[in-house]
Amino acid sequence: MNDELPLESSARLPFAEGLVGASRFGQVAIVGRPNVGKSSLLNRLVGQKISITAPKPQTTRHRITGILSEGRGQIVFVDTPGIHQGGSDALNRQLNRTARSGFDGVDLVLFVVQAGRFNEEDAAVLSLIRESSLPVILLINKVDLIRDKAELFPFLAAMQARHEFLALYPISARRDRGFDGLLDLLFKHMPPGEPMYDPDEVTTITTRFMAAEIIREKLARLLHDELPYKTTVLIERFDESPHLTEIDGIIYVARDSQKGIVIGTGGAKLKEIGVQARHDLEQLLNTKVMLRLWAKVREDWADDERAVQSLGYQLPE
Repeated sequence: MNDELPLESSARLPFAEGLVGASRFGQVAIVGRPNVGKSSLLNRLVGQKISITAPKPQTTRHRITGILSEGRGQIVFVDTPGIHQGGSDALNRQLNRTARSGFDGVDLVLFVVQAGRFNEEDAAVLSLIRESSLPVILLINKVDLIRDKAELFPFLAAMQARHEFLALYPISARRDRGFDGLLDLLFKHMPPGEPMYDPDEVTTITTRFMAAEIIREKLARLLHDELPYKTTVLIERFDESPHLTEIDGIIYVARDSQKGIVIGTGGAKLKEIGVQARHDLEQLLNTKVMLRLWAKVREDWADDERAVQSLGYQLPE
């Protein structure tokens, strides 16, 4: 293997009206440990930002669906929280249950690992994949971080020995490379079928949900390591009109000291979170946005199963 790995820039085929019987439809779970690039991968695959991203483990906390429609068919991708071994509170248990639910009803698994790295959390995910008995493609992400591609040989050989994968495929989600060949491979393994969703649909999640996720993303990006793990966002009001969307959001933390971190000196941090979130929301909604944010304390909410569910972390059915 040399520097010329099969990494091409992504392109899309037009979605054909009235797809005939040769078209394909299937569902693909994107699984892996936290922070291997699953959400960036989903966004690249569907060509639009659906799942929030931040350089912080377990940024994704919900089951997110992205829909790719092309002339050859339709694929529904399911992005779930990274399966995490540490932590035993109610929130962490729920995130792991949500992650495991990603195997339900899918036709194929994309197991995402970081190039050159395989740890205990990766091994735990692979164990769950084996239990599912689903066909799996190993997706080796972040290959752009390895300068000498020959260094990947031992890693690829070791991964090949761990499981009978349909394929081992290197990509760079960050640089948008490798997706043409990956999509060819995925469609090849999708069963024949008609599309379930309209070709204009790219996700099943609501704009209200997206608003909360965008605010959480700004929290993660602006607070970095200061961001308390036990922080979440609840949208209390979401009123849409053709030219203005009014949104009231509450940022919940578990301690008074954490509230101060979110608000910042003189409210500066909370204001900047609102400014950046409003910018993204106006692009998403194509309207002016009036966004009001409050930081509130809900003591130990992440340790309380009922509180976790009341704040939008529903248990899988």
